[in-house]
Amino acid sequence: MIELSEPTGLLSVLWLLVAIPAASAAVLLLAGRRADRWGHLLGCASVAVAFLLGLGMFIQLAGLEARAVENHLWQFIAVGDLQVDFGLLFDPLSAVFVLLITGVGFLIHVYAVGYLSEQPPDQRDEPPASARRRFFGYFNLFVAAMLLLVLGNNYVMLFLGWEGVGLASYLLISFWYSRSAATTAGKKAFLMNRVGDAAFLIAIFMMFAQLGTVQFDGVFEGVAGLTGTTVLILGLLLLFGACGKSGQFPLQAWLPDAMEGPTPVSALIHAATMVTAGVYLIARSHVIFSANLTLQTVVVSIGALTLVIGAIIGCAKDDIKRVLAWSTVSQIGYMFLAVGLGGAAYALGIIHLLAHGFFKAGLFLGAGSVMHGMQDQTNIRRFGGLWRFMPITWATFGLAWLAIIGIPPLSGFFTKDPIILAAFDRPGWTGWLFGGAALLGAGVTAFYMTRLFVLTFHGPKRWTEGQHPHESPKVMTIPLIALAVGTVAAGGLMATPVVTWLTPVFGDEPVGHGPLSHFQVTALAIAVIAIGALGAWALFRNGTELAEQPAGPLVTAARANLYTDAVNVALFEIPGRWLTRALVFVDNRGVDGLVNGVAAAVGGASARLRRMQTGFVRSYATALLLGAVLIVGAFVAVQGGWFQ
Repeated sequence: MIELSEPTGLLSVLWLLVAIPAASAAVLLLAGRRADRWGHLLGCASVAVAFLLGLGMFIQLAGLEARAVENHLWQFIAVGDLQVDFGLLFDPLSAVFVLLITGVGFLIHVYAVGYLSEQPPDQRDEPPASARRRFFGYFNLFVAAMLLLVLGNNYVMLFLGWEGVGLASYLLISFWYSRSAATTAGKKAFLMNRVGDAAFLIAIFMMFAQLGTVQFDGVFEGVAGLTGTTVLILGLLLLFGACGKSGQFPLQAWLPDAMEGPTPVSALIHAATMVTAGVYLIARSHVIFSANLTLQTVVVSIGALTLVIGAIIGCAKDDIKRVLAWSTVSQIGYMFLAVGLGGAAYALGIIHLLAHGFFKAGLFLGAGSVMHGMQDQTNIRRFGGLWRFMPITWATFGLAWLAIIGIPPLSGFFTKDPIILAAFDRPGWTGWLFGGAALLGAGVTAFYMTRLFVLTFHGPKRWTEGQHPHESPKVMTIPLIALAVGTVAAGGLMATPVVTWLTPVFGDEPVGHGPLSHFQVTALAIAVIAIGALGAWALFRNGTELAEQPAGPLVTAARANLYTDAVNVALFEIPGRWLTRALVFVDNRGVDGLVNGVAAAVGGASARLRRMQTGFVRSYATALLLGAVLIVGAFVAVQGGWFQ
């Protein structure tokens, strides 16, 4: 049962958090060219106002005894027993997400003002100011949808935001619509997300069928009365939906392809909005997931498998944004691992998500700054020695690199280390399995992220002729600096009341440490990170070949995304294509054949009858005479008893 306080003051206008960016998006998308000159300013201002409102609400919520308030706005659905309110819930979990979405989102908006000042050569059929206005309209829509997702007080509201995020991501990934790769990536993201969304929708139907409600408190109260099998099926459906939105195995293939969108889009998707939605769904539904141990094991397995897969593939990629994309897949795997462990690990997953929001946004925006100075070059084999030409980008990117690989005292160390410790706390051999996977992932992450950093900023220059690297303008570097400060400070979250802040949502169960002590886990983690980082530095400090070289089976498999795309093609695309062809054949030869046959028969008969319409009176008179003779003949035959 969620304990609620009375919404007063700022907390009585929660709807403004969603309405302000949504209204801004509507203005930008409907005003047309009249908003070209000031549209980007409105887009930034709307998110800034939402952040200030969220901060004020956060402070007011901290002063309440029961840290949760609800706003019921209107009745959204009223069909029979199904009653769904359009309501919002502001509690410790949604509050931290609101600050992350609007705070990091605002910095990305400001950065995008500079990034969108230039357009790619193949996109110059649209005026730059118009493209920028359209971009900020989609951006504001993305933020509004994500805020609705985390603020909804029932699963239907959450699903509305969920679908809004999916729509906005499709529009933004396909933003450079003249590129076939961008439009294809947008469609791929849209379709793969629909697979997970279908499972989520079935879960909502199941909640109503089994519990008679989709409200969070009603569902959580009713879970104890469900059978273990029902809870397992319900949780698996929610988990599949979360895997689609967060790019987790087996629905991870869309996330790296989403790099075709502008770099600020990648930063917003990976740091503050879309990929965090799956983690939020599991965390919000923690009562369901905690009610079934098998379900928890599945979540942990998905997280551990995905973090290892993402790290291995990241080692073999040369595109700076795709390396970061696979690192997101891997880091979200850590979060799934944490929320699957249950208990206090729910809070650990959320804190790692917050820290990840800072350093991943810094990494993506740093990559965008590198691309800005290198004429949109993305191949790290073609970089090298950029630290002299981009000192601010180098310094901020370097801090984010140290944070994501978990070097103390930066944020990744303080948030990832407790997750590894909690993984070892699982009973029996599973603790060694999942703890070992988390440790392995830390070492491999250190390797490929160091490879990325060294090949980009150090070693001999390997630029293409005619390139002149330079630092980005202040409108881009100031957000980088702000995110770097957040990257450093986010590690302090573990030493603040943030952990206890989430206690009203997840409870106060302490974190265990299994067969290994905290010191032993920390020492092991630092050791594997050092091995990975130093190994990569030694291998790549002098640069690398300008083109991919032949490699062994493991590297070849990693370059091919461990053949996961090939598996998807074999299991789903090819059978789907054959099924489509079979249905088309049945439709053409069966349904259409029957309908066309009837039409042809009627048409043929009418054509023959039409020949009788000669237009000659004598013909009609002859026909009448013959008809009268036949009728008289028939009458005589019947009267004469010929048919008895």
